[in-house]
Amino acid sequence: MNSLTVTPPPLHLVLGEEELLVERAVQAVVDAARRADPQTEVCRMRTTDLVPRELDELVSPSLFAQGRVVVLGAAHEAGKDIADAVLNHARHLSEGAEGVVLVVMHAGGGRGKALVDALRAAGAAVSECARVTRFEDRASFVRDEVHRAGGRISAGAVTALLDAVGSDLRELASAAAQLTTDSGGSVDEAAVRRYHRGRAEVTGFSVAEKVMTGDRAGALEMLRRAMQLGVPHVLVADALADAVRTVARVSASGRADPYRLASTLGMPPWKVKKAMAQARGWERDGLAQAILLVAEVNADVKGVAADADYALERAVLALCAARRR
Repeated sequence: MNSLTVTPPPLHLVLGEEELLVERAVQAVVDAARRADPQTEVCRMRTTDLVPRELDELVSPSLFAQGRVVVLGAAHEAGKDIADAVLNHARHLSEGAEGVVLVVMHAGGGRGKALVDALRAAGAAVSECARVTRFEDRASFVRDEVHRAGGRISAGAVTALLDAVGSDLRELASAAAQLTTDSGGSVDEAAVRRYHRGRAEVTGFSVAEKVMTGDRAGALEMLRRAMQLGVPHVLVADALADAVRTVARVSASGRADPYRLASTLGMPPWKVKKAMAQARGWERDGLAQAILLVAEVNADVKGVAADADYALERAVLALCAARRR
């Protein structure tokens, strides 16, 4: 082993539900361990599939001094016995067990919080991977991805990319990296438009905007064009859900200054202004129905429905009808 190689801490807590960030955090630990010892093996298990004896074997040092990274998923679902066993081993590892690195993945929230608190107290290195839901946070993610790829991006290009791609971090990361490469490191709005061509104008958000304004024919036309261009079903469903939730939140806030409301709701002012205009065509009962509809179509496009195209078209028609309630 190279004496200059930094060995990763023996105990890690990956906290949150944002899948891409969780995967990156775990991979960073694995990469660090393999830089210290290229022969390091990786063992991945769901915490709920373990019994204490199996865990004993997993975290025991190798007879051949081979490094090992043990990744335990879904720790928030662990029963008391296995949670206690995880914590017991975590405390021993934090004292310096040679060659073994334990990574505990926990979704966060109140469930299993005692284990999280105990792992923190045991000295775990913590990676926060909370869901990225606010516009500002997604914009920051895009900027970070471009910088990570060695480039820079204008504010207008960030907004254009979010409009074109949506909220999925994997899609955003992929698009940011490709745009940085294609544009020579300087990403502006024109580069985003060129890269996405038709997709930048026909996205889930353009479908959602037609729906929220009650343009039934326009929404169906946009939806069919989006499907022809290969826009993923889940991005259209997510955009519909985001539009409905945004109008519902803005509508529930009553009449207010859009800039003050933007700060309160954690949204950009332009989004609040758009939602205020859209909210004028919606009644409370219609919005309540719309919330149920977008929840249903999100499940449909993720495998519940046999035909995702039909599920989206049916949802668009139902949402336009709900607006007239």
